[in-house]
Amino acid sequence: MDKRKLVFPLQDRHLLRDLRPGELLSLSGRLLAARDATHRRIIELLERGEPLPVDLEGQAFYYVGPSPAPPGRVIGSAGPTTAYRMDAYTPRLLALGLAATIGKGPRGAEVREAIVRYGAVYLATFGGAGAYLSQKIRAARVLAFPELGPEALFELEVEDFPAIVINPPTGGDYYEEVRRRARSLR
Repeated sequence: MDKRKLVFPLQDRHLLRDLRPGELLSLSGRLLAARDATHRRIIELLERGEPLPVDLEGQAFYYVGPSPAPPGRVIGSAGPTTAYRMDAYTPRLLALGLAATIGKGPRGAEVREAIVRYGAVYLATFGGAGAYLSQKIRAARVLAFPELGPEALFELEVEDFPAIVINPPTGGDYYEEVRRRARSLR
């Protein structure tokens, strides 16, 4: 099955406009790895009027706390974290230009509305496949908050990283579509 390719950070957000729920994607370029603690730190910086460690415009946050790299590897297991844990922070970050978030599980209504408002997208990748996903990561480095360990802000260089569109910028929810289809089969 053909997968559309997206390269992050996005140079042209219009590339997101025609994404559809359930569409398979292949991601390359640089993703920012950010979990709960990094999100809190970024919001604290914003509230104090301090500069962010990275420009969010066109970036994608992958909700992951990678495990330490075994000998000879770039990174350890790198499976997704449940996305709703970042819901309290996400609308504000989307307003600053964050183009995509990647995790697992559904998003709340406020985040889905913000995705449409700011022309962003929520993607899911495969829970339980951290070892496989780590093979798609070519390089990893800490950008900020090293004291947070695996919850630090990382830059991950990825190639052919698999994702599926859950909430595109035009609205819609792939999880809800699947639930509707399943109910219709009863």
